[in-house]
Amino acid sequence: MKNFKKRADLQQYIAGLRAGGAVITFVPTMGALHRGHLSLIEQAKVLGDIVVCSIFVNPTQFNDPKDLEIYPRPILDDIQKLEAVGCDILFNPEVSEMYAGNEKWHLDIGELEGLLEGKFRPGHYQGVTQVVFKLFNVVKPDIALFGQKDYQQVLVIKRMIDLLSLPVKIEMCPISREEDGLAMSSRNIHLTPRDRQHALILSKTLNKVNQHFDPEKIDELKQLAEADITAEPGVALAYFEIADGDTLLPANKNTKSIVALVAAMVGKTRLIDNVIIR
Repeated sequence: MKNFKKRADLQQYIAGLRAGGAVITFVPTMGALHRGHLSLIEQAKVLGDIVVCSIFVNPTQFNDPKDLEIYPRPILDDIQKLEAVGCDILFNPEVSEMYAGNEKWHLDIGELEGLLEGKFRPGHYQGVTQVVFKLFNVVKPDIALFGQKDYQQVLVIKRMIDLLSLPVKIEMCPISREEDGLAMSSRNIHLTPRDRQHALILSKTLNKVNQHFDPEKIDELKQLAEADITAEPGVALAYFEIADGDTLLPANKNTKSIVALVAAMVGKTRLIDNVIIR
């Protein structure tokens, strides 16, 4: 695996590969890689010829400086994992390589920006679109892969691609879960053993809503889900929403694409999860 820290060096190397006809696939990450990330790399290998992974803890998408400070950065371990699954290129730049001084960025992504995660983390999706746009400009991938766990992020990036007419296809890959159902996340390392058990209420509730879904009883299902999660010790619910899968506005009985999404503080760790109902 080749490791690049400078944009210009990576661009020059990829240009040579593209000139030879290679299809470039790209998996952007913030590191602290787990099996979910690695499954994206494996899928990227199926879809293209050269897999590029970026590891960059992007400061502009953190609302809380403390959250940025404690975000795990086990780079040597991450490199070993990427090599083990056959990643071709790692881009691991410094902040100064990606941002120059007081940059201004605003992209009008509409209602998506203020819903769910956007409501609880103002400015988050501006930071996400800013860095993903920068990374797309460097890598110029044919296909970029993102995990379903960050469902709203995938919608936001698709919106950005439409608005800016970017020549990249987005592939959303299923959530990777632990054997007990917990969605894999780099944040899970912060969970105490007790937190870890309490966190299971999120996936259990999503599965329950999915199994008992009735388009005539969406409000009732939502209320029952909120009650189940709120009753779990050590879990503070941020939101539970049964939403339109394309807009994330509340679903109704006529909505064609439906996703249930949840966010909660489990102990001191914020977790998100979702399930696609239809």
